[in-house]
Amino acid sequence: MSSAIWPATVECGDLLLRPISHRDKREWLQLRQRNAAWLAPWEASNPQPGAALPGFGEMVRSLNRQAKLATALPWVIAERKAGVGREPVIVGQLTVSSIVWGSAMMATLGYWVDQASAGRGIAPTAVAMATDHCFGALGLHRMEINIRPENAASLRVVEKLGFRDEGLRPRYLHINGAWADHRSFALTAEEVPEGLLARWLQERDESR
Repeated sequence: MSSAIWPATVECGDLLLRPISHRDKREWLQLRQRNAAWLAPWEASNPQPGAALPGFGEMVRSLNRQAKLATALPWVIAERKAGVGREPVIVGQLTVSSIVWGSAMMATLGYWVDQASAGRGIAPTAVAMATDHCFGALGLHRMEINIRPENAASLRVVEKLGFRDEGLRPRYLHINGAWADHRSFALTAEEVPEGLLARWLQERDESR
């Protein structure tokens, strides 16, 4: 199963989801440093006293292990930009995790995007690309996204894409040093028979 689903790259115009790599370390760390204040309120933290999150190398190794077990799809969000040789530049990260097969056929999706790239539709497009890949290529049935109630930008992403609000999960994840409530949003394959990306792109173009 794992060799059939990973590695995988998904593209839409100048935007692509590609596997995260150890070679991304310098670019990824620079991007995270520039976005430290932007991401801090939503940053996952370790509830164990004195414990820290893994470094870049450990994170990539862990994600790659999960990918080999067919339980995760660890992507960076990259964009081809004019004036930089058309080589895709990392503008965020998107991970499909907690993939459950068998009778569930579901997964959870999480992402972050560079503040300088926010507001241009990158996040909803990337989420739609990943969701379509999971529903189409992998045959999954349900995608779930959990968001802090205070995270207005991420709430707008799931609203634009038509994810259903399934309610509040009290103290769901340890975020920025404390157990934090999250709202749970979900979408099933039957709700987007024409594909989520096609629907999103059409709605985006019609609103311009």
